[in-house]
Amino acid sequence: MEKVIVTLQHADADDAWCTALRTDVVEGLLALDLPGVAVNVRDAPVRDSMMTLTTLNPAVAGVVGLWTQQYYGAQLTDALALLRKTSDAVAAYLVTESVPLAPPVTAPGERTEGFANVALLRRPADLDRDTWLRRWHLDHTAVAIETQSTFGYTQNTVVRPLTDGAPRIDAIVEELFPLAATGDLHAFFGAADDADLGDRMNRMVASTSAFGANVDVDTVPTSRYEFRSPFGGAR
Repeated sequence: MEKVIVTLQHADADDAWCTALRTDVVEGLLALDLPGVAVNVRDAPVRDSMMTLTTLNPAVAGVVGLWTQQYYGAQLTDALALLRKTSDAVAAYLVTESVPLAPPVTAPGERTEGFANVALLRRPADLDRDTWLRRWHLDHTAVAIETQSTFGYTQNTVVRPLTDGAPRIDAIVEELFPLAATGDLHAFFGAADDADLGDRMNRMVASTSAFGANVDVDTVPTSRYEFRSPFGGAR
């Protein structure tokens, strides 16, 4: 089984668009019998989050996670055809998934608590892939969990893009935070006071700088909805 992540760029991604994506569009995706379907949308609860960085135009407003038996099969072809009808630009990426901190299990279609911050990372040109992966996966993972109020952490390493003209992205990270973290740095970092906040931020910046995640990055605050898990009830 393989995982594909689809980014949706859309200039007019209002709440009506977000609702249609996680209702009508998801109904069509589920009808394709995909083993796994999850949708992240930048809707009203998270739209004004201070944790937003954008390099793409239009910005990414939705992220769809799909599990399929074959990335080159009819299921994914039909899924992409459906998603292309929703957005200004659609890009799909074949990924490998690592889950250092599993998200909470929710009922199908129920909004996951808090919010999901989705980061689109690019590997710096002066870092070879092995060094980049080691610094990200082996060095940074523990720092990210220790310094932030994260309660779910999924790392998707891009194998290759599957659509023509897809923006260059090397990794797609999803971290779950309390909803208060959309507007409060103390809540985002889980800091007890200003001194603790400064220490956590300094550790985080030093760690992300080591593998280039401090520049040329998009961060998309989203509401997360899982509709079908390829792992059943146990994630």
